[in-house]
Amino acid sequence: QVQLVESGGRLVQAGGSLRLSCAASGRTFSTYGMGWFRQAPGKEREFVAAISRSGGNTAYADSVKGRFTVSRDNAKNTVSLQMNNLKPEDTAVYYCAADRSGSWRSYYASYDYWGQGTQVTVSS
Repeated sequence: QVQLVESGGRLVQAGGSLRLSCAASGRTFSTYGMGWFRQAPGKEREFVAAISRSGGNTAYADSVKGRFTVSRDNAKNTVSLQMNNLKPEDTAVYYCAADRSGSWRSYYASYDYWGQGTQVTVSS
């Protein structure tokens, strides 16, 4: 089992940048594919980005391509989401999730473990 704790969310102005981090417990972090999802008030949880267990493969939602970058450091048991050129529509609670298959999937039901989330608010 793995426990996930997100950090880095805060209020930022449109056009600004944020870096979210997700710290994972356990010695098997490098075997998990990791994903970032977000959920805005009144909306369903949506896929943002994912990265394979080795870090060699990534996937992004069309809405964030070119602005967000997902990365991981298996030595430190962390996965990060660098968010640039933020827009008000990026406002949401951001969650990291772990997939035991090691893949980089976009379907939320593929993920086995979830963090509690961190709030990102982008003001216009």
